[in-house]
Amino acid sequence: MVNCKTSILIIDDEKISLKHLVRIFQKEGFDATGVSDGEKALELIDSKSFDLILTDLVMGKTGGLEILAKAKSHDPDTEVVIITGYGSVESAIEATKMGVFHYIQKPIRPDEVRHIAKQAIKKRELTMRVRELEQKPSQNLSSIVGNSSGIALIKRTIRQIENSDSNVLITGESGSGKELIAKAIHTTSKRKDKCFLAINCASFTEELLANELFGHEKDAYTGAMQTKAGLIETADGGTIFFDEVGDMPISMQAKLLRVIQEREVIRVGGTKSIPVNIRVICATNKDLKKMCKTGTFREDFYFRLNVIPIHMPSLSERKEDIPQLAAYFLRRYEKNSVKKINGFSDEVLRILINYEYPGNVRELENIIEHASSMAQSSQIELKDLPPDLTSLDSFTFNPDNQNLKTLEEMESEYIQWVLEHVDYKKSKASEILGIDRASLYRKLKRLEK
Repeated sequence: MVNCKTSILIIDDEKISLKHLVRIFQKEGFDATGVSDGEKALELIDSKSFDLILTDLVMGKTGGLEILAKAKSHDPDTEVVIITGYGSVESAIEATKMGVFHYIQKPIRPDEVRHIAKQAIKKRELTMRVRELEQKPSQNLSSIVGNSSGIALIKRTIRQIENSDSNVLITGESGSGKELIAKAIHTTSKRKDKCFLAINCASFTEELLANELFGHEKDAYTGAMQTKAGLIETADGGTIFFDEVGDMPISMQAKLLRVIQEREVIRVGGTKSIPVNIRVICATNKDLKKMCKTGTFREDFYFRLNVIPIHMPSLSERKEDIPQLAAYFLRRYEKNSVKKINGFSDEVLRILINYEYPGNVRELENIIEHASSMAQSSQIELKDLPPDLTSLDSFTFNPDNQNLKTLEEMESEYIQWVLEHVDYKKSKASEILGIDRASLYRKLKRLEK
């Protein structure tokens, strides 16, 4: 959101040039991060979104075009400016095709770089503003698709806490839509006009997470050329969403617990306490209660987070929502298609409803994106679905087939198919097959002979 401090990532293997650029943008009030290594830049881009990236074209192992590709795949709205002393027509054309905002040559002229950067940021803000207006209905929870009892309970809870600042813990399987719930909580709250920052705890090393969250003072460590505000400071007045909080190191849990309790943060290498006003929403696919018992998650931290618990059901637990979700995703991806697609054939709907979705809503979305790209008629047909999704239909009987299989062969293939589609979770497979786990183990042992 535009209320957040604009974040800029600068990548240049010439350290003097890098330091100069970082200083230019920090003086302008931007949250500027500088790195001299392309590989480290890729890690940073993987872990968070930047409003603008300025990158050198020619660097050691990872160059500017690789940075550009990664940035656009992670967040298509991130604007990228390539700065280089080795310009060529070919690289400029390639960068333009990949969506670069601007391509300028060294030596760096501060006024030019500032002007281009501000134009790029303005473009990003306009793009996001348009999207925000298009998605305005999300504030009345219409972005949470479905009418199943589990989803109805979540919507009711979000409405009940819209005037609250209490911390929220969202549990549920990977891909079930926990971040969507976190965003809905934020956009219906009194903090909706402030920052919403999402951080994936599993994407950071402990050292990098501390630096990102708390910021650092100048010279706090080698390479800390300037004072940098952390994400907690940046989100002041808003909401921070910690995804995969079960992967947060124990020592970091203690530090964040202090921030929540004391409502203040101390930068790395600093001594001054900085007051902060944030709401914390966390999500996990792990059993934190069990982790507390084994000592891998702090119990006091758990109780601070779990003030308002929300459980996001898996897609297999709310199959009645699948037709509505499928239609929602079809409308989204139809916008990118020249074809007008009105819906799904009955056969396709049957398959979509019966499938188990080990990847949850994220997997359903991928299936619909694939099908909408492949569709040749006004509705999604069986042939438009990914091949592995339709393999269940290969078990239908055809009396004219000269290569009929034995019952044992058919059983073996079907059991293998089910296991593959539930990531070899035997309890889930036995439930789908309608047998107990002991029977499944016996069949697997017999089939191995």
